[in-house]
Amino acid sequence: MAKIEKTPQGGFHSGYGCIIITAAFGVFAFILWWGYHSLTTMDREFAAIAQAQPVTLAEVPPQPDLDRKLAEFAAAATAGQPATLKLSAAEINTLIVTAPDAGNGTYKDMLRVKSFDPANQVITTDCSLPMNTAKFWEDKKRYLVGEIDFHIEQTEAGPDARVKMVRVPGKTLPEGMISGMQNYGYLGPYQTHPTIGPVLKAMKQAKVEADGVTLSTTAQP
Repeated sequence: MAKIEKTPQGGFHSGYGCIIITAAFGVFAFILWWGYHSLTTMDREFAAIAQAQPVTLAEVPPQPDLDRKLAEFAAAATAGQPATLKLSAAEINTLIVTAPDAGNGTYKDMLRVKSFDPANQVITTDCSLPMNTAKFWEDKKRYLVGEIDFHIEQTEAGPDARVKMVRVPGKTLPEGMISGMQNYGYLGPYQTHPTIGPVLKAMKQAKVEADGVTLSTTAQP
């Protein structure tokens, strides 16, 4: 029986390959252009709301009783015992100033708590946040100076502080900037800290009150 062989009836045209390569190059070029366009647009928008120099935030007065309060709460929390800890604005600011570098720097020159809004469970801070420019390799900074509202989000690793609103006097923030900032948890770096992390994980509730924040190892209604 004769062997049946199938042979292509149509010829191959080299133009097909050229079209595919051209299309792929066009997509790649568009991605590069869009990335550059987005970066430069965002850079201009950030430049319009930022300033060249940081501001010096308020000095933090000594809190002589804070170390004892923290030690007692940490001991009870890590032992699995019920415990509560109430922190005033001055005490939270002391923690901001004295907190160790957990790998991403510290917030001591960036944030100061100024007020509390228990109705909306919001902590309002003064801010002086460093921001990169489009030429990030030059390591030049500009600064977002204004106010940031934080809300406390309860996670499996304990409470975390996330941006709720940002205000810069006399400026309108670019669309999408606040939502981008909301992706970052300000307590996240400390949730994996060898000594601070276990204490945070033991906290089951953080409640904003008129004169401070109350932390508890048990969730209250």
